[in-house]
Amino acid sequence: MVKRFKPSVRLTENDVTDEAIYQDRRRYLKAMGFVGASSLLAGKANAIDWFSDDDESSFKGKPLDFSVNENYRISETKTPYEKVTTYNNFFEFGTGKEDPAEYADEFNTEPWTLTVDGMVEKPFTLDHAQLLNKFELEERIYRLRCVEAWSMVIPWIGFELSALLKEAAPLSSAKYVALQTIERPEQMRGQRSRFVGGGIDYPYVEGLRLDEAMHPLALMTVGLYGKTLPPQNGAPIRLAVPWKYGFKSIKSIVRITLTDKMPPTTWNRLAPQEYGFYANVNPQVDHPRWSQASERRITRGGLFSQERIATQLFNGYSEVASLYKNMDLTRFF
Repeated sequence: MVKRFKPSVRLTENDVTDEAIYQDRRRYLKAMGFVGASSLLAGKANAIDWFSDDDESSFKGKPLDFSVNENYRISETKTPYEKVTTYNNFFEFGTGKEDPAEYADEFNTEPWTLTVDGMVEKPFTLDHAQLLNKFELEERIYRLRCVEAWSMVIPWIGFELSALLKEAAPLSSAKYVALQTIERPEQMRGQRSRFVGGGIDYPYVEGLRLDEAMHPLALMTVGLYGKTLPPQNGAPIRLAVPWKYGFKSIKSIVRITLTDKMPPTTWNRLAPQEYGFYANVNPQVDHPRWSQASERRITRGGLFSQERIATQLFNGYSEVASLYKNMDLTRFF
């Protein structure tokens, strides 16, 4: 009998951050005088369950068929869809939080392919349809903790990254997983201009240790709030690693390469003194410019009514602690 993995954090729809608030977080942070990471730079579930009568969005995603994983229903409030899809960090479309929603309509996710290669026995490439149909999709409600000291609760739809990697049969010598975002400067204005794109050398790259990538919590995400991902939120496929700061959850992935060397990552390469390779949520390790001991949990209600709560190690996902046994988490931040 296969032992079922049970996460330490259990959220429900009542805990999901209101989508409108999720998308409007930048205005709130500016109003509070807080400048975050961007300041460095120039059964089957039905999607309709997630929307209220006043939800509106210019993006009309496709409803997805997915099962609801009851192990990932945590007790904390629901985010309005409009906020999730109109306020977001995606520097390929500009450094402003409103830029992705404003400029992502230029972005076409068809055709799309995702390649898994490197130190594997069976490299392969899947197209968009295969990504949606090859793996069983499930909804998981995860906490999202931003390095800028705000947090949310979001219902993602996807499948475990480990399932994708197992298809490729990693070699025993593989130790790391390198991930890469698509590079389409003709459709992504931030990639056409270093000024608009925050001075980043594109394409955006991220990485995990192989054992991190194989952990059941690491989720390849193809949808949110019951529908396919909008372009501004990382369509057609992105990563969600809830025990790490949000910038580790790379968007619009086109390549995953297994390697025996620690891969470069965009923010670590840009400012290694501020953004470590691991980027595990840790209240004991402050960002050089602000404390990480607490966070502003953005849920329903006005942006200025949100409570500040204590940040938890690994964002509360204590089951990943064994991955870092005997590691100095202040040195390997």
